[in-house]
Amino acid sequence: MKTLIFVTLMMLGFSAQTMHSQDGHAADEAAMRESVKQMETGWNTKSGALFAKPFAEDADYVVINGMYIKGRATIESAHQRIFDTIYKDTNITLTVKQIRFLRPDVAIVHVEGHRTGPAKELSQDAMLTLMMTKEKQGWVIAAFQNTAVAPRG
Repeated sequence: MKTLIFVTLMMLGFSAQTMHSQDGHAADEAAMRESVKQMETGWNTKSGALFAKPFAEDADYVVINGMYIKGRATIESAHQRIFDTIYKDTNITLTVKQIRFLRPDVAIVHVEGHRTGPAKELSQDAMLTLMMTKEKQGWVIAAFQNTAVAPRG
């Protein structure tokens, strides 16, 4: 009887620990999704500052054309330039497709992106890869890779 009670208590403890872990990941995933939403809102409101806010101070960023830029300040100013010029009439939709935890404080986030604009050449599909790290201030994007997706057909 004591063994049965012990096993039952162990199973209840394991179940509670599993639920706590899932809740922990759920909160982390929600924070990461909010960062992606903030980038989308920044683009669609043409705010380089809002777009760049989820990035780490020293973030690495690979642009869709392969160009590399470094740091949140550069990401902010470069995006503000394109928002004020070539992409001023565009919008994006970002959809998180997968979040994979490499460690409790490091995750890879894959995001489908779709940019639309008044001219066909301004429309583009992309797959974004974000490496996010959990810092004192929360989840930040440490590295970002933007890859164009070729049209089908």
